[in-house]
Amino acid sequence: LDVSMDTWNFFYTCLVSLWLHRFYIYSAVAFGISIWIVIQFTTTKTKKKVTEHGEKYNGNPASSEGIEDKLVNGYATLQAKEVYVAGVKIFYGSQTGTAKRFAKGLAEAVISLNLPVEVISMGDYDPDDCLSEETTSRNICVFLVATYTDGQPTESAAWFCKWLEEAANDFRFGKTYLKGLRYAVFGLGNSVYVDHYNTVGRNIDRWLWMLSASRIMTRAEGDCNVAQSKHGSIEADFEAWRAKFLSRLQALCRGERKPCSGKCKKGKCKSPGKQSKESSDHEHGASEYENTEAEELFETSSEEEADAEEAGGTNSVIDVEDLGDIMSHMKKAKSGLDSRVGGGMYHPFPRLSRNPIRTRILAAQGGYKLIGSHSGVKLCRWTKSMLRGRGGCYKHTFYGIESHRCMEATPSLACANKCVFCWRHHTNPVGTEWRWKMDQPEMILQEAIENHQNMIKQFKGVSGVKADRFEEAMTAKHCALSLVGEPIMYPEINRFVKLLHQHNISSFLVTNAQFPDEIRNLEPVTQLYVSVDASTKESLKRIDRPLFKDFWQRFLDSLKALSEKQQRTVYRLTLVKAWNVDELKAYADLISLGKPDFIEVKGVTYCGESSASNLTMANVPWHEEVVHFVQELADLIPDYEIACEHEHSNCLLIAHKKFKINGEWCTWINYDRFQELVQEHERSGGSKTFTAADYAARTPLWALFGSRERGFDPLDVRYQRKNKARDISGC
Repeated sequence: LDVSMDTWNFFYTCLVSLWLHRFYIYSAVAFGISIWIVIQFTTTKTKKKVTEHGEKYNGNPASSEGIEDKLVNGYATLQAKEVYVAGVKIFYGSQTGTAKRFAKGLAEAVISLNLPVEVISMGDYDPDDCLSEETTSRNICVFLVATYTDGQPTESAAWFCKWLEEAANDFRFGKTYLKGLRYAVFGLGNSVYVDHYNTVGRNIDRWLWMLSASRIMTRAEGDCNVAQSKHGSIEADFEAWRAKFLSRLQALCRGERKPCSGKCKKGKCKSPGKQSKESSDHEHGASEYENTEAEELFETSSEEEADAEEAGGTNSVIDVEDLGDIMSHMKKAKSGLDSRVGGGMYHPFPRLSRNPIRTRILAAQGGYKLIGSHSGVKLCRWTKSMLRGRGGCYKHTFYGIESHRCMEATPSLACANKCVFCWRHHTNPVGTEWRWKMDQPEMILQEAIENHQNMIKQFKGVSGVKADRFEEAMTAKHCALSLVGEPIMYPEINRFVKLLHQHNISSFLVTNAQFPDEIRNLEPVTQLYVSVDASTKESLKRIDRPLFKDFWQRFLDSLKALSEKQQRTVYRLTLVKAWNVDELKAYADLISLGKPDFIEVKGVTYCGESSASNLTMANVPWHEEVVHFVQELADLIPDYEIACEHEHSNCLLIAHKKFKINGEWCTWINYDRFQELVQEHERSGGSKTFTAADYAARTPLWALFGSRERGFDPLDVRYQRKNKARDISGC
């Protein structure tokens, strides 16, 4: 007890002493902190002086690989100086050899600066695999590109340009996909061809800029026309640009940054004294040099694009019914437009090729090929993926289509809904009835196939493309009528579908459940989809934003019409978090009404920012959340079970138990058998019918729900994009 008391008294005495002398303790701590701050300040200042001295002492701009003195604990140590430029990569696209010759000459000049350099033909480079790596490599990328016939890139640069254009216009890549990549562009052209002068160089410059890559200097253009060349010849133009480039490269090697000129896009730029943290971080991976030519780049838009923007703005929706409101504006350009298309009658609802809307849609939808007045075709990203052996879409997993032989098209750009998750950002027109001058189905199909084949041809010789699949892809075997709009609105949809079948092309038709009569009158298709985006009247109005006042009754009648079909039918459910994921019982009731053969449940695809929708990434469900929803829904519909899964598309398939034959799922399609059945149906005048079970095929094990592959074909190799963005893209 005495020992305990003594110990307590000792500690008590110490605590009292500390309290009584607390002001001295505070002063000592403050003095220590002050000394530490002074030491840190002195060390930093010394480091800066040594660095400046090292740069002055070594005149070689490549001395970034040299050493600098730094004081640590009073001693001088050696540490590698930060590398501002790791090397230079020179990409060239040449037809006659001029760009290649320039590339080699530039490489020799860069080597003289003691910098590593690599000369790359665009035809031997895969931008999908490699270009994103340049965002962190600290290399400078130089593009020497020639413009060939009709403003097209040279054969060796065609794939690179095609990929870059699609990436710049594809929301899946994101606006900052190439942030950190530093580049310069020199274009080779001939001003004799006024309409196409240096088009390729300008396009590459613009597309890189759209993906947030940073120019290190203004784009330059060489002119083969000696009469117009700034320096007398294209060689002299290049020499003048090369001198500027080497000077800029030396400055970058020293870590210098060119200040903003104040002419940034929209007149906005950051003052040098108020740079954000993001700008500071960016200086190591990319030049802070802003685009002083941004406005000039976008002044190259055609008159039609300018007219369209004045008529409705870049983000507005043009309804078919609203076209009359902009007629006064369009009449101003009528004479010019008629002269360009050969004159003729000016229709109140003209062909898209006769008004600025066509150009606007083309610009907004990057990669679409418009056909006639109201149709379109586009190469699906899954087609490109399967061409390269990187896997097919969910239809390949669920139904056995060959994604590289699938043509995505529509005979009607117009739609009767304005869905909040529309991945076309409502750049297509909307309407409740047909008001266009109608094109014949034979013409639409012919041009669709020709355009599709031309897009496939661009993959010839592209790195990674499988030769056998390329040959197969030239003959389309499937047609997904789901590109955009409402295909069933097209008055000759039955003739169009029959033409597809006559060409041995299967038909996958998607409708938004607002045209019940058209669904009833539809001839047999391989598979008929109905989008069921919500299960109650209120949520359907909020999500699909239909134009019809009686939209709910039309929706229910469409589901009833679907139940009368004998061929394969599908519900498409798109899950949007906080919008429609809590309506399980109501969904089950709709399933009992339409009695579909299959139910596809897919997480919504985030399409990027748009004034047409307020959806964000927070509305995109994780795949595990989609699986949980599907499991709960399956429990409420006893005639159905979960059959397949395609994790990469965030999608699952619920199938009716009638497709589980002898314990094996048969969700795949026997396409040859379908063609035989549909031809017999047509020859009999419709009297000989057939059902979905007549052309079902066994589903492989890797496609089934619960498999180790999770729906990815083991014959292909899954490719993970080299960036940090979450992959939520679908088909």
